[in-house]
This record gives sequence, structure tokens and C-alpha cells, in this order.
Amino acid sequence: MSRYHGNQFYSVEVGDTTFTILRRYQNLKPIGSGAQGMVCAAYDTVTATNVAIKKLSRPFQNVTHAKRAYREFVLMKLVNHKNIIGLLNAFSPQKSLEEFQDVYLVMELMDANLCQVIQMDLDHERMSYLLYQMLCGIKHLHSAGIIHRDLKPSNIVVKSDCTLKILDFGLARTAGTTFMMTPYVVTRYYRAPEVILGMGYKENVDIWSVGCIMGEMIRGSVMFPGTDHIDQWNKIIEQLGTPNPEFMKRLQPTVRNYVENRPKYNGYTFERLFPDVLFPAESTEHNRLKGKGSKASQARDLLSKMLVVDPDQRISVDEALMHPYINVWYDDGEVNAPAPAPYDHSVDEKEHTVEAWKDHIFKEVKAYELLQNSIPAGMSLHNHTGADGDVSNDCSDGHAENNTPGGSTYNRRR
Repeated sequence: MSRYHGNQFYSVEVGDTTFTILRRYQNLKPIGSGAQGMVCAAYDTVTATNVAIKKLSRPFQNVTHAKRAYREFVLMKLVNHKNIIGLLNAFSPQKSLEEFQDVYLVMELMDANLCQVIQMDLDHERMSYLLYQMLCGIKHLHSAGIIHRDLKPSNIVVKSDCTLKILDFGLARTAGTTFMMTPYVVTRYYRAPEVILGMGYKENVDIWSVGCIMGEMIRGSVMFPGTDHIDQWNKIIEQLGTPNPEFMKRLQPTVRNYVENRPKYNGYTFERLFPDVLFPAESTEHNRLKGKGSKASQARDLLSKMLVVDPDQRISVDEALMHPYINVWYDDGEVNAPAPAPYDHSVDEKEHTVEAWKDHIFKEVKAYELLQNSIPAGMSLHNHTGADGDVSNDCSDGHAENNTPGGSTYNRRR
């Protein structure tokens, strides 16, 4: 059922949510929902393409939501890379700050999230290509001073041609986590030890997450499925071993006291954690991955350099991009794409009231609408398209269309 408002907008009920959107967007179908709002697939009659529309419902309802909504919107406008979400359009049906309630973000519609892809049999070529694209996207974010810290399969989407995009921008600098904080509200299986333990971090914090995702692609199950921070830490050291005393010295006293009093674990070799039997068979059909040793041993070598508890010993993003398992795809235009304008962290580091956030978000959206309206219909402020919205915290609810890639691109995990 739909209702029309003036000449631009109409309202349509999608499940228990009302979408009040521009008339150009038709045939709405729900594809996911999460803490921030609902996402629908729709048809854009102006560009004749399928899109995803994410409704941020009252994005300023509390400081956490507001900070996240503001940051997501500003970063989506800033970043322009083929492996990161991009914005096709954004609008609010409300005209004044007093009425302001909702923001709609329009993005490219993707086929599946990585949770769905992990459940399939991937050959080495596809696995290394997905990892290469993740690393390109991460490097691009880093070039704008954005360290993600919260990469996970539910926030990475793929198309059936194996192209990949990172959906969200991770944790704001002020929204970290510490070891003794409350139990899980969101999936933290992929967060690096330095984030779990409330330590300082650098760019290669994101390499840990890539390592967890790669390990899961190979195993078909989550590497470190902790029920809370403490259980998470135990799962990590049981498999990888207790870190050395130099690492312990860098911890805050209360955390260090806990960590040092845990049973000591030697951990397992990577040959034991990832035996040959888990890896795809060597393919004669694709021989793009060349170099010394089997592809399984190359993949295992990369894992052993990424899944390192001590960030000082862990591989960097640039080193990972040059690893033989990854660098067969190396394209300078993708790896070293022009950096976005630097992101000004000062706004999301300040303590604003909810009303102040409302004002900030409203001004950003209205400024965007003005700019978009000055561009010919059908063109976007970006010269590329982005991806579906961040709508789930774990892999149980997919948030991309469930026409999961199949056939020639992927085979389901047996």
C-alpha cells in the first residue's frame, strides 16, 4: 500500500516499517534489518538499475546511534574506491530540523554477504582474489586516516562475478572496547587482541580481521567464537599460544594481571591448525597463482603472518598485498587509488548532545541534497557505485539479496 506526498515523495509500508521515499524508487522489497534500521531492494526508474535503500530511523535517538550515522554518511561521501561502499543518493523527506526524523541512503545492490560465500567451496583463485580486494579497500581507508577495527563477514558483500565491497567504516576512535567491558551485544569474533585488550593499535589491527576471515573461509567455521571478551581471549591463546612477556608488559595493569594468570598455552603449528585436507584441491584449470610451493602452503604462510597476537610481529597491509598468495592480482590503480580527503575525526571525538547531533546530521543531509539536485538526473556525486547497508551484526541474518552466487562462480561447500 502506498501514499503520495506532494510531487516528490510517496510512502509505502514494508513489513512494519514505513518508507517515505522519492518516487524514482519503486518495487521495494525488504532484504535485511539491524540496529540502525531497515534495508530494502528497489528499482531506480531514473538509472534503470536495482539499488539498496537503507532507512536510518531517528538516527539521533541516542549519542551512539547519532555518532555512527553521522560518521557513516560523511565517510560514504568522502570515500571513492571500487572495494568500499559508495553513496548513490541520500535524502530526508522532512524539510525542517523540527520535523527531522529519518535519513535514507541509496547504494548499489549486491548479491550476497561474505557469510554466505564462506559456506561455499572456494578455489584458491577466488579466495585470494576476495582477500586481495579486502586489502585494497582497507588500504584505501587507511590512506584517509580511517582504521576500521571491526571488519567481519556480515559487513562485506560480493557480487556473483566475485567483486567485493566493504560495507561499513568500523569503530569510531572513541567507540573502542576494553577487556573488562560488558558481554557481547555485537559480534567481536574478528576483533584483534589489541582491541579486545584495550591496548593502543595501528593500521595492522585490520590484518588480524582479514586473517580471521581467511581462516574461516578455509575451515568453514569461525576461528575464535568467544562468548565474551574473556572467552574470546582464551580461544585465541588456546590455538595460537600465550604471547611473550614483552607483549604482556604493554598491557594496562588490571588486564595484564588477568592475562598473566591464565593457564599457559603453547598453541599449535599452522600445519596442525590448517592441515592440507582443509584447502581446495590444486586446480589445473586456473594457474594464475604461481610461485614456490603449493597454493595450500602459500595460503598457510599468509595466515601464519596475519594471525599473530602481537601486532609488532604481525604483517602490514602493504606486506600482505605483496605476499605471493595475493600479489598475482596486484594492480597499482586499485592498490594505490587516489586517497580520499582526510576524514576529520574531531567531530566524532567530541561529546555532542543528541540535539547537536541532530543538527549536524540534518545539515549534512540537506547540503548533500542541494548538491545532488545541481547534478543532472541519473548521475551520482560518485563516479562509482557502492553497496548494500550494514544491517546485521552476525552471519545469521543475511542483509543482501539471497540470490547467492552460484553456478560458474562458486560451489557450495560440501
